[in-house]
Amino acid sequence: MDEFPERLDMEKLLERILDVLSDGIYVTDAKGKTLVVNHKYEQLTGINREEIMGKLVTDLRNQGIFDVILNPEIVSTGQKKTMVQVTKVGKRVILNGYPVFDESGKVALVVTFVRDITLLCQLKDQIANQQEVIDKFREVQSLINKKLQNSYVIFESKEMAELMNLLEKVARTDATILLLGETGVGKDIYSRLIHERSLRRKEPFFKVDCSTIPENLIESELFGYEAGAFSGANTKGKLGLFEMADKGTLFLDEIGELPLLMQSKLLRALQDQELIHVGSTKVRKFDVRFIAATNRNLEEEVKNGRFRSDLFYRLRVAVLQIPPLRERQRDILPLARFLFEKYNVKFRREVSITNEVGKVFQNYKWPGNVREMDNLIQSLIITHEKEILEVCDLPHFMLLDAINVDPSSMCNENKSLDEMMRDYEKKLLKNAFEVHGSVAKVAKLLKVDRTTIFRKAKKFSLI
Repeated sequence: MDEFPERLDMEKLLERILDVLSDGIYVTDAKGKTLVVNHKYEQLTGINREEIMGKLVTDLRNQGIFDVILNPEIVSTGQKKTMVQVTKVGKRVILNGYPVFDESGKVALVVTFVRDITLLCQLKDQIANQQEVIDKFREVQSLINKKLQNSYVIFESKEMAELMNLLEKVARTDATILLLGETGVGKDIYSRLIHERSLRRKEPFFKVDCSTIPENLIESELFGYEAGAFSGANTKGKLGLFEMADKGTLFLDEIGELPLLMQSKLLRALQDQELIHVGSTKVRKFDVRFIAATNRNLEEEVKNGRFRSDLFYRLRVAVLQIPPLRERQRDILPLARFLFEKYNVKFRREVSITNEVGKVFQNYKWPGNVREMDNLIQSLIITHEKEILEVCDLPHFMLLDAINVDPSSMCNENKSLDEMMRDYEKKLLKNAFEVHGSVAKVAKLLKVDRTTIFRKAKKFSLI
């Protein structure tokens, strides 16, 4: 309910960002509808935004507002395009149009940079800056979409209720938060929830994956650099992520992967909220709320000398331990139902599951946690034609996991080997019948003929 005002605030922020640019900006969707026009565009073209907002560029061209348009060709080809345009008041401008693609690879938006024809000679020097503006636009647009699509946590378990209560409490503070949990539990989603429930929710949120940045670039990416700081550096220098996230939140994912030297510099930045650009001696202040996450055991990393103890203690202000999916079985089916609904809508399907499939989902250990379930359900919906998924449609490893019996539970010093093997076989078959329900399905799973399964089931009074 409270996401829509925040979305409006983000859209207003986007308008303000575009209005400070020295280029005219004209954004359309794939159908050619005018979505965004900044103040500089009005100045350069002599066209008021009220005349064109919400209208199709093809209609505007036909009405004589301007003589040529880029949108149809860019949407068709997926390639950038440059053209000279003459407006209704006789202004001549250069259009540089770029496609912005959605997750499926289709053109979702066309971003056009508009410049006075007299600036043609300066185009070569400013190409790099154009690309940076496109990236910023994508980032803000992505943030808006993620706020609407990914800010969910589906749960019914006591463990998750306690975690969410703690999250709500610490989110309202400005404390550094450390998210711990196995790969795939959704640490990225929780970091965004914390930001959205904090006092900084209207400010920027940035994520940096510490494991993906080359070691020789980490410092310049986080702290920024001055012009000419190193070979290949931008001639105008570059802001680092600390400054870009100023007044907002910076999420440091996989912080356990940072090299020790970088850990020392990060500690000083965390403590003092100060930084120095690479190639500079000037101290710059910033104001950022930090969230860190890792799937490593940082206490063990500290003992083994791979993580600084002082940084660990600095991060360990508010710790949220996210439990793996196998430890909160009550959440498995509600989460699965949510994901089936989500991807049924996305892929225009109406796929459902039987109760037996639900049992397999609950008995499976989910080593990849929520991410594994998310990817599995996408795959099931995409690759199966049937509208009702049955147990036989599931991957073989899930079925074996669902009926698996711990051999150690069968061990008994008062029983012979034959007796223990008999107990194990009986328990295995009992579990298989509970999950699959028929001789034919159990035989197919265990790769034996039906007469063998029937005979053994009768022997153990299972049928």
